[in-house]
Parts: sequence; C-alpha cells; structure tokens
Amino acid sequence: MADDLEEIRRRRLEQLQQQQASQQQVAPGDMQAAMQQEQARADMEAKKQALLRQILTPEARERLTTLKMSRKEMVEQLESQLIMLAQNGRIQSKIDDEKLKQLLVQLQPQKREPTIKRM
Repeated sequence: MADDLEEIRRRRLEQLQQQQASQQQVAPGDMQAAMQQEQARADMEAKKQALLRQILTPEARERLTTLKMSRKEMVEQLESQLIMLAQNGRIQSKIDDEKLKQLLVQLQPQKREPTIKRM
C-alpha cells in the first residue's frame, strides 16, 4: 500500500513539473503555493483511495471507477459517505459488489411516473 502511495505521489509530482514547464510567466510565489495546494490535494486523494481499498472488494472498486465516468457527483458522494462510515467504525466487513449495488439504488432519486389527465 505504501508503494502505491509513493507511485501516485511520484506521478503527480511529474505532472506538476510538466505544468510548471509549460507555463511561461507565473510569479514564483504563486507557483509554489499552487504546487503545495496540488500536492495536498494529491495526498488527500491517495489517502481516500487507500481507505477505499480497505473497505471495498476489487469488484466494488471497479464498479465505482466505471460509474465515476458517467455519474461523478454521485460516486464522490458515495465515497465520502463510505469513508465517513469507515472512520466511525460502522463498517464491519468489506463491501462487495452486491452491497454496493444496493447502496447505489438507495442513492438514486426516485423516478417520477408521468400522469396524463384528460379533461
């Protein structure tokens, strides 16, 4: 798990260096602050992914990753709820694909059936 975290940090640092090279005229203080902010964001994302690896089965993580392409806001909401539950100790076992499907169904808004009234 530590190797994964280091790999993510290394890749993010490379991306930041490429962005820095592509920007022509930016004040050094602004660039430093932006790099620190981006590094903090990358660290938070790495911690989030490490925790999700602990509480989700590989199939469930794969489903979330696939779903993130089309329903990013819903997946982010679900991930934050799962992390909060795990930190509070309310998740006792790993969440498998079936449990994740049930959670996703609960998060989806209920569809309204159109009704046509004749006058």
